[in-house]
Amino acid sequence: MSGVADDPGLAARLRDGAEELGIALDTAQQQQLLRYLSLIVQWTRVYNLTAVRDPAQMLTQHLLDSLAVVAPLRRMTGGRPATLLDVGSGAGLPGIVVAVACPEISVTCVDAVGKKAGFIRQVGAELGLEHLVAVHARVEDVTGQWDIVVSRAFSSLEDFAHLTRRVLAPGGHWMAMKGRAPDDELAVLPSDIVAFHVEPLRVPGLDAERCIVWMRSSLTAA
Repeated sequence: MSGVADDPGLAARLRDGAEELGIALDTAQQQQLLRYLSLIVQWTRVYNLTAVRDPAQMLTQHLLDSLAVVAPLRRMTGGRPATLLDVGSGAGLPGIVVAVACPEISVTCVDAVGKKAGFIRQVGAELGLEHLVAVHARVEDVTGQWDIVVSRAFSSLEDFAHLTRRVLAPGGHWMAMKGRAPDDELAVLPSDIVAFHVEPLRVPGLDAERCIVWMRSSLTAA
């Protein structure tokens, strides 16, 4: 793994990208993210965690893409301790990145594929992320409630809200990571789901539209 984790070019791109996003990562956090990238590269050779194969592209399309939500997430939580559920987490994106960058947030990653949940569990152990939990389950079978429920290219907004409504804590928020603003999906949301903010994101080094759709239930306190 050292070839990726110790690559000065990747380290510089991560550091510069985080600074551009306004995120203060200390040296230990930067090293954790580079070790995480190394593990993605290593496991993808066997388990096909991601279609992206080049470590530099992984850094931009996965790590920096996930880091782009950290500042908006912290604005939503006020920087206070919170719980976050990452559904359909795959290789742990954005959950693992949030766990590294936001130690005040307890992160649960759920995926229906056992190998992916196992990967997330291994990353948590190797990086010492005691506030990260991996769950192998269909999201419909998950029990508990979380302050923030996030998805990254998981499903339509309507399906996302429907599948996770019961695990969203009262007063909690859905955080859907999307490419361009999904106007068609927004138009067909149920009346009790309020999409109160579509927040544009800019990912350093990525020439593509990104946004967060923030939603809440009108049946609970905002």
